[in-house]
Amino acid sequence: MRHAESAGAQAPMSTEGSSFRRRLLDGVAEALRECGYPDMTIADVVRHARTSRRTFYEHFTGKEDAYVALMLEWNREAIAQIYAAVDLDAPWRTQVRQAVQAWIATSASDVAISHAWIRHSPALSGELFRRLHHDAATAYIDMIVNLTAAPAFQVADLHPPTRQVATILFGGFRELIASTIESGKEINDLVDVATETAIALIGPRDFGNGREK
Repeated sequence: MRHAESAGAQAPMSTEGSSFRRRLLDGVAEALRECGYPDMTIADVVRHARTSRRTFYEHFTGKEDAYVALMLEWNREAIAQIYAAVDLDAPWRTQVRQAVQAWIATSASDVAISHAWIRHSPALSGELFRRLHHDAATAYIDMIVNLTAAPAFQVADLHPPTRQVATILFGGFRELIASTIESGKEINDLVDVATETAIALIGPRDFGNGREK
């Protein structure tokens, strides 16, 4: 059984400074869960991290910088989990479901952070938003393209997504997850509809009534 692997894995942080950074990132996560990004303050972060403002500013330039660092880490780990969940020896439909299940599961594991990532990231200013959106979106789109480049997808009837189609899947899944969180419904219930949508885009097309089959 072969599993997909993500590129660019980072070595664990081990220095004292990295230990404080880890505590601060965990503090950002706790603050997001407690009050959401718009109301989160640096005071909330350092309170949860059990450290000082001085230490905070040794690692981050401000609230937005710390938030972006957490979101980049969150998405990097989510993508790694999705890659790890896919069995490259499985039939292509199974691989699609495995990837979708893992994607939904990572979002369901912490709905406060998932919601902040989707809804509050666009409110970031200039370069910070560009950095977060570009880096994270590119990584997800690369993942979709890479996973559907596996041998099981390279048959005549299938349509592995272009980067444009992968972008549609990425944006659509994000909106579906966010709106489900906002409605108070269970994110894990999205697995079937998300899988069906991905299969419809990737799989054979129906030629009935003049349409492709």
